[in-house]
Amino acid sequence: MISGLSTRKKQASIGLDITSESIAAAEVDSSGSVGRTAIVPLQPGVVKEGDLVNREALAESLKDMFSRHKLAKAVRIGVANQRVVVRSLQLPMIEDEDELDNAVRFRAQEAIPMPLEQAVLDHQVVGKRDGLDGNKVMDVLAVAARRDMVAGLLEAVRSAGLQPLGIDLSAFGMIRALKDRSLPGVPVSGEAPLPTVLYCHLGDVTNLAVARSNECVFARVSPFGLETIADRLASRRGVSIDDARDMLVEVGLEEDVDLFSEDGAGTTREVLEEGATKLAEELRMSMDFYGAQDGVTPVDRVVLCGPGSTIPGLPERIQAGLTLEVSIDLPAALAHLDQEDAARLTVSYGLALEE
Repeated sequence: MISGLSTRKKQASIGLDITSESIAAAEVDSSGSVGRTAIVPLQPGVVKEGDLVNREALAESLKDMFSRHKLAKAVRIGVANQRVVVRSLQLPMIEDEDELDNAVRFRAQEAIPMPLEQAVLDHQVVGKRDGLDGNKVMDVLAVAARRDMVAGLLEAVRSAGLQPLGIDLSAFGMIRALKDRSLPGVPVSGEAPLPTVLYCHLGDVTNLAVARSNECVFARVSPFGLETIADRLASRRGVSIDDARDMLVEVGLEEDVDLFSEDGAGTTREVLEEGATKLAEELRMSMDFYGAQDGVTPVDRVVLCGPGSTIPGLPERIQAGLTLEVSIDLPAALAHLDQEDAARLTVSYGLALEE
């Protein structure tokens, strides 16, 4: 089950965000307070573009991480890859839950490009409004994840001796971590326009989600992210991927490149500038995809988070390629941590806040 779409009572748990370069874990108790946190590197090839490749290696890394850092065993796992499909469906007003389930499954057969018998399917009502014909309609977000992908993650987590409470979209965790809790819930017709925000997590992949009044109405994962940029730099500089990641942060896009004594700083700057242009294109493309849907409200602003948001000058360069206000955000609950750790733990924290 994609637990981010369920309504089960929240338990104290660990939010687990697994990416190509590291595993990040944040413990949140029943009051919402953050307890232990941990970030550990992951060896290359275990995860690629958000998809698990080596179950055994991940299980060993998780087992060692949880033992060394004395973390709780109950976990909520985030997923962000292209084997998860999110679609917005417009349906007539349906009050009966069983009828709604059937209607979503029927419509999903056409809207979701994967056989539903091979998928885990869930949904959530994200809006109610008047249709073009005057009849009431409901906007429903449907999420389908490849069953074998879900099964592989669960197998790795259980092999590490952990108790999986659910698998959630990392995009949902990002929104929960950063949302404005003063806003109302599911919007209905006749209310004033509600704020619409594009959230963007700059990590190994680029995870994007549009939220209207904190309700996710669109989500997309682009495989182009920091890992792609670092890999290109590693190839051009002839260095390891770990060194390339460090170089991106060290050189950034703010300081005059001539101030760096390192011979290859110019190459690092060039690769990062190319990456920033591509990231801005990904955000524009996502807004175009979102805007092509029926009944959407325009995006008011963009919020950046994740490791890429801490690279000097990268957020500003992305904003230069857009026409909207761009800001960087971190969860207040992680304010006691340094900026880089808080940025890496943002999704983990939001996953543990499952509602």
